[in-house]
Amino acid sequence: MTDTPILVSTAGRVGLIQLNRPAQLNALNDALMEALGAALLAFDADPAIGAIVITGSDKAFAAGADIAVMADYDYMDAYRSDFITRNWETIRRVRKPVLAAVAGFAMGGGCELALSCDIVVAAESARFALPEIKLAMMPGAGGTQRLPRAIGKAKAMDMCLSARMMDAQEADRYGLVSRVVPDAELLDRTLALATQIAGYSLPALLAIKESVNRAWESSLAEGILFERRELHARFASADAREGMHAFLEKRKPAFQHR
Repeated sequence: MTDTPILVSTAGRVGLIQLNRPAQLNALNDALMEALGAALLAFDADPAIGAIVITGSDKAFAAGADIAVMADYDYMDAYRSDFITRNWETIRRVRKPVLAAVAGFAMGGGCELALSCDIVVAAESARFALPEIKLAMMPGAGGTQRLPRAIGKAKAMDMCLSARMMDAQEADRYGLVSRVVPDAELLDRTLALATQIAGYSLPALLAIKESVNRAWESSLAEGILFERRELHARFASADAREGMHAFLEKRKPAFQHR
């Protein structure tokens, strides 16, 4: 199945997408990104799915963009084809929680793909870098924008300008990843976390994700207003009533995702 750029499966209410170009260390080309985008949108539209996990291999989450594809591009090739925006940005349209399970190298576009996810679970072997400067290029799939928001300007400048690599423990200290786990437990622990998340009320999950993303992209006053409106909307949710009454009645809630 090595000719299939991704492998898709489900585990309960969790959709699992595995990047599948092992010979290229999961380098990201158009075929892979279009398949990934289609799978993300399919899971997002599936009412039986509450969370999505993206993973790679033991050696590499993704080694970056496929340089062989773009080595001879000129400006008009990139501009006319809407390079990156056309198919790499599909993940921004996904409303459900997306988790990355990262082992090995997450380089360049692979690091940027992880940064696009809502939660990043890193194996102890995970290594993150934005080495585009070595090719006289620059991070162009959100790296210069999401990385400073995640780890601060100083560390982001260091990674982007010097191509330094950050290991999993440092990435955890500076907020690039959500948690670090042993390599042998990476997928099981990430699926367990995704299963926990997917078990909660889907409308509440969507509201929380949207509100946290709004915090990144707006002033505090606007973010607070958005959060408050989302909170008020929870009182129109059958799941919220069920959750509060279940708490008062000391029983497990039975969410209907409504």
